[in-house]
Amino acid sequence: MNGGALTPRALLLALAVVMVWGSNFAVIGATLHSLPPLLFACLRFAAVVFPLIFFVRRPAVSWGILAGYGIAIGVGQFGLLFIAINGYIAAGIASLLVQSQVIFTIGMAMMTSGERLKPLQIAALTLALCGVAVIVGHTGGEVTVTGIALVLGAAFGWSLGNMAQRATGKVDMLGFITWSSLFAVPPLAGLALWFEGWPAIETALWATTPSIWLAVAWQAVGNTLFGYGAWGWLLARYPATSVAPTSLLVPVFGMASTAVWLGEPLPPWKLLAAALIIGGLAVNLLATRQPARRTS
Repeated sequence: MNGGALTPRALLLALAVVMVWGSNFAVIGATLHSLPPLLFACLRFAAVVFPLIFFVRRPAVSWGILAGYGIAIGVGQFGLLFIAINGYIAAGIASLLVQSQVIFTIGMAMMTSGERLKPLQIAALTLALCGVAVIVGHTGGEVTVTGIALVLGAAFGWSLGNMAQRATGKVDMLGFITWSSLFAVPPLAGLALWFEGWPAIETALWATTPSIWLAVAWQAVGNTLFGYGAWGWLLARYPATSVAPTSLLVPVFGMASTAVWLGEPLPPWKLLAAALIIGGLAVNLLATRQPARRTS
C-alpha cells in the first residue's frame, strides 16, 4: 500500500468517481418516478452481471468476500438508498447524508488494520458530524426520520463494502465488481417480489421507456463498473483515511444536479450542512499531507 497522501493522478481519479456518483442522484430521483426502488436496484445489478459474467474471469478472491461485497453494496447500500429517496428524503440531501460512510469506514479501518487518526482528522470528522446534525435538526418536508435512518443504513452498507474491497488487495476490479454483483441480484429480486409485489413490477416493466433503460444502463456502467471499480482500486493502494473522505465531494455534485434537474430547493440550512461536511473534507486532505511523526 502507498503512503498516506493520494498522488495527483489518484486524486483526479477519485474526483472523477465522486462527480459521477454525485450527479447520479438526480438520475435516481427521476427514475424512481417510474420504477419501484427495489426493482430499480435489482435491474441495476442485473445489468452489471449480464452479459459480462460470461466473458470476465472470476477474480482470485474467496466466494465469501464476493458475496459479502455484493450484498453490502447491492442490498445494504442501494436497496436502502433507493427506498429512502422514494418519498422519505430528498435526493440531494441523501447525497449529503450518505457520506457518513466516511465515519463508518474510518472507524472500521482503525479497528481492523491499525490505522490511526491524526488530530486534524479528528477535527475533520467533527465538522462532518456537525453537518449531519444540521440535517437531523431539519426533519419534516424533504427529510423524515425514516429517511435519515434508511440513508444511515445505506452508508453503513457502503462502509462494509469498502472493507470487503480492501480485503481483496490488488485484483482485477472489473471481474470483482461483475462477480460480486451476482450476489446482489437474487436478494434484491426476492425483496422486490415480497415488498413491491409482482403486479407493480409487471406494470413498471411494461411501462418502461428508452430513457428508463438508459438510466439503468448508466447505473450499471457509469456508477457501478467505473465508479466502484476505480474506488476499489484506490482503496487497495491507499489508506482508507485518505480515500474515503474524498467522497464528501459527492454532495456538491448531488445537490447541484438535483437542484437543476429535479428543482429541489437549496435553503440556507442545506448549504450550511454541505459547508460543514465539505469543510471536513478539506481539513482531512490537509491532515493526510502532513508527514507522520517518528517515534524513537
